[in-house]
Amino acid sequence: MELASYSDFAVRLVNTEEPARNKDRLTSVDAVKALFGASTQMARRVTDADVTRFRNVRGRLRAVFEAADSGDHVLAVDLLNSLLMEFPVSPQISGHDYLDDTGRPDWHMHLADHPSNASAGYAAIASMGLAFHLTAHGPERLGLCQAAPCRNAYLDTSTNRSRRYCSDRCATRANVAAYRARKRLEAETSAGSGRTAVAAHDNRAPSEV
Repeated sequence: MELASYSDFAVRLVNTEEPARNKDRLTSVDAVKALFGASTQMARRVTDADVTRFRNVRGRLRAVFEAADSGDHVLAVDLLNSLLMEFPVSPQISGHDYLDDTGRPDWHMHLADHPSNASAGYAAIASMGLAFHLTAHGPERLGLCQAAPCRNAYLDTSTNRSRRYCSDRCATRANVAAYRARKRLEAETSAGSGRTAVAAHDNRAPSEV
């Protein structure tokens, strides 16, 4: 696994909450465990206390995305650096059971999670993954969905740095809303022009009729 892929841990955690809709899916131990995906060994360490801890880390990670999305890249980096300092990681070489063409293990780097508790381990991996993504692609690649009220976090991996939405669904919804808004404006403009023309005709002097 490439180290930058750990940035998905950050996105996954941030998007458990939808502040504008007052929705929060991070309400139980099972919800926290689900964040680890296939990493069941890490998930087994989750306790009730981790629910509150994860929410705290989530707020700090969202602040990184908010700063980057608003263009304050220095603040985004400062916030991320504070997480990296608080939740350090240990690089670890891993080979799993996969073999390359030579018959040897396919050695690659992993991030060993923090041993103290599940939330610290998750925070360490998510923060380091996000840091690798930021330094490799730029802080402008960290965004929040523009389809209000969504505001889900996303990582822009498009070739032309054009991503504005967290999903195709939100992109479609935003495009439909923009189309309807244009149609309303055109209708209002047309109606206004018609009223202006009628008023001008009614206000003409008798000699002009």
